[in-house]
Amino acid sequence: MYKLAALLILWIVPAAAADQDFNGRWDITVLDESRERAWWLEVSGAGTPAVKGRFVGAPGGNMDDIPEIAVRNGELVFSFLRGFRGGTREEKPMKGVWRARLVSNELNGVFAVEGLNDPPVKWLGKRAPVIKDRDDGSWREGKPVSLFNGKDLVGWRTMIRNRAIGWTVKDGLLTNEPKANNLISEKKFWNFRLHVDYRVAAKSNSGIGLRGRYEVQILDDFGREPNTHTSGSLYSRIVPAFNASKPAGEWQTYDITLIGRQVTIVHNGKTVIEKGEVEGLTAMGHDPNEGEPGPLSLQGDHGPVEFRTIVVTPLVK
Repeated sequence: MYKLAALLILWIVPAAAADQDFNGRWDITVLDESRERAWWLEVSGAGTPAVKGRFVGAPGGNMDDIPEIAVRNGELVFSFLRGFRGGTREEKPMKGVWRARLVSNELNGVFAVEGLNDPPVKWLGKRAPVIKDRDDGSWREGKPVSLFNGKDLVGWRTMIRNRAIGWTVKDGLLTNEPKANNLISEKKFWNFRLHVDYRVAAKSNSGIGLRGRYEVQILDDFGREPNTHTSGSLYSRIVPAFNASKPAGEWQTYDITLIGRQVTIVHNGKTVIEKGEVEGLTAMGHDPNEGEPGPLSLQGDHGPVEFRTIVVTPLVK
């Protein structure tokens, strides 16, 4: 009996340890799509009855607690009820299911919507890196880099292959058409200060992707109470201290400092987030490689917006 109990313990312990290996934060690449897309996942309590998770991914793009999550037979499974066809709010929600197994310390996963015949979407999750850089006053400014020359789109590419650009330059202004492609800078940056002049139309919505991962919201929301989706927020993650927006149609500014995972956002001359800690990717994320330099990206598919100045100043030791 003693030997049998010992063998059972030896069999159970490795299984529990394998379940625990799902814990942590994961940067996810969505594979084999025309659109560059990245998701984010956090798992805690795997290997215990109290497994929990948080997720950033389509559709919706918010950072949400996962309502159904479990590890069964070495497979992580979680699901949401959402409007996966992108229809009206009244459309009946459908169940999207994500599944993944650990292979060489990476998540090899698939995503599918129950009831649809679409082929599963493959995805790959890598552990989010620890980033040690801090906004501690030791960084100095390098040479500023202007990403918009006021004449054309040199230095930019599109996020979605085989879709029209949807952006034009006229009178020194970068302007988007309805449902325009998102833009990605060809140059990549690590720690930096960013200055942007922009003008948003009435009832419109846009965003700026830092390192192609973390969205600073642009929204026509003058006078509203701040939340994780209003202007000055780090989208779905960090609430600005107050709303510094001007009315639609007026020129506005962002001065943003990103060092490691710390972000400071000055909106129209007022500091709305100071050294906020960036936990991970947001919905606009398309570059999941958090430990590497990344591009700047501009959201064009949500509504009319104009830019006239986009200057990045690298920060170096």
